[in-house]
Amino acid sequence: MVFAIILSGGKGSRMGLDVPKQYINIKDRMLINYSLDAVANCDAIDYFCVVAASLWRDKIETSYSKACKSKFVGFANPGETRQLSIFSALLLIKDYCEKNGITAETVLIHDAARPNVTAYMLEEYIKALSGHDGVMPVLPMKDTVYLSKDGKSVSELLNRKEVFAGQAPEVFVFDKYLKANERLMPDMIKTINGSTEPAILAGMDVAMVEGNERNFKITTKEDLEKFIQEKVNK
Repeated sequence: MVFAIILSGGKGSRMGLDVPKQYINIKDRMLINYSLDAVANCDAIDYFCVVAASLWRDKIETSYSKACKSKFVGFANPGETRQLSIFSALLLIKDYCEKNGITAETVLIHDAARPNVTAYMLEEYIKALSGHDGVMPVLPMKDTVYLSKDGKSVSELLNRKEVFAGQAPEVFVFDKYLKANERLMPDMIKTINGSTEPAILAGMDVAMVEGNERNFKITTKEDLEKFIQEKVNK
């Protein structure tokens, strides 16, 4: 079985909005619904769960499409960090499988703040997992890349052909990824910044596949305005 995790526990404090960005209404739909619909319309995904604070759960559930409702298995509690939120969802999936006599073979992790993901993208990344322990979409660096150890002066010029920007969703073999996270508990997991880090630390084989520039993460007000303009001009 293929499970998806939608991360929607962030508070969006960096954007200075009244509500977390994933719950902003854009064209009469919350931002999170764009990702949920992609998951619901992806035939390669069997089930999904959402990491969200209890305050927003009713609002999320009432906004689900019928396709979403048929795949939804529950809410996971947000953790102190992003990776702890992911671990919370992994445990929910493990528990769901044990109770229902099914096996989670694959897990896909996506951010609600990346609303331009499509069902086609999700399916392609899941297919790319064959023969690997994990898959991460990446973008090549277009600009010259420098390393600065003090944040003030250039320490080293990096070869941009060897540097890539990671995106979501990332896809992993469920059991191996769960064990990779368990090894980091209870303290080291708090230092993790990206979903793929536990896999790399555990020696998992993570393949890089071509990402999509349209699948950008909404982090700033400028990102949000860009997304709104895209939807308005459609």
